[in-house]
Amino acid sequence: ASASAAPAAPRVPAPAPAPPSAPQPGGVVTPGAGGGATSWAQQVHQLAQRPDTAAAPGADGPVVPWKPVAADPFAAVVQAQAAARPAALGRRLAARLIDTVVLAAVTAGAALPLGTRAADHIDSKIDAAKMSGEKVTVWLLDGTTAGYLGIVLGVLLVFGVLYEALPTAKWGRTLGKKLCGVEVRDIEEHAAPSFGAALRRWLVYAVPGVLLVGVVGVLWCLFDRPWRQCWHDKAAKTFVAS
Repeated sequence: ASASAAPAAPRVPAPAPAPPSAPQPGGVVTPGAGGGATSWAQQVHQLAQRPDTAAAPGADGPVVPWKPVAADPFAAVVQAQAAARPAALGRRLAARLIDTVVLAAVTAGAALPLGTRAADHIDSKIDAAKMSGEKVTVWLLDGTTAGYLGIVLGVLLVFGVLYEALPTAKWGRTLGKKLCGVEVRDIEEHAAPSFGAALRRWLVYAVPGVLLVGVVGVLWCLFDRPWRQCWHDKAAKTFVAS
């Protein structure tokens, strides 16, 4: 007897080709194996166009990376002040000579006309004594000449406040100190002194200087240690730094 034929296997339909994926915005779809994917060059280009930082979850905007300050300007100022040392005596002397010339020029401008009047007043007193025929003592210092002298001293002190005390309190230096590269600093804070300290410093320098005693106070810095202070520096608790 003839054998019966085996039943035929069911035919499985071939899978339909997958539709090409939609290209990403700005991307280029490559054909062939791996087709439908963005090319490698386009992916690099897209990464280059992304922002450096992504927005953090729940944040209002992109997260900005924190960068440490390279140099703190406030700390630099404090360190510079703390590193101040007493200035060289030669530079201090040069600065004082410049300031003295300025003060003397202004004071002489006020004293010259007053000195002429004082001389005329004394000459008139001498002429009157000669005409009297008697032995008369003529005093050079009287009410008139003392008034003139007081005006000259007042000009010296007032201009000294404007020229010495105010700039010292504001910048720590006068014109002479600026030209010579030195400045006045508080001995504790190493900053410019207050106006009260600067005024006290000027008065302790000027008043004994008029009486010629201030020379000793100025020369005191030759022996003082460690801050090389003069009398006016000790009175104001300051020192001259470079």
